Amino acid sequence: MRLHHALPLLLATALLAGCAGNSISPRYTSENPDIMRISDERPANPEKTTEDLGSYCVEVSETWNAHGTTPDGQSLWAKDTARAVVPCD
Repeated sequence: MRLHHALPLLLATALLAGCAGNSISPRYTSENPDIMRISDERPANPEKTTEDLGSYCVEVSETWNAHGTTPDGQSLWAKDTARAVVPCD
């Protein structure tokens, strides 16, 4: 009977200990600086490009957008890519 009363207390203690432990630290680096950068200045957006895919063409436009800050206050920039089908010239 004692275990029946102590089980909820043990589960609550385990839950609190698990939540109080170290959390996963974010990594603010990237192997590819073409997709993510850390800087206070916004990176320049690349020019639009058109890719010929045979029977149709795709216009690719890329923009840098702020995605928060690092713990020391620097801006995180991530590159977003948009594609649109366009007629081939």
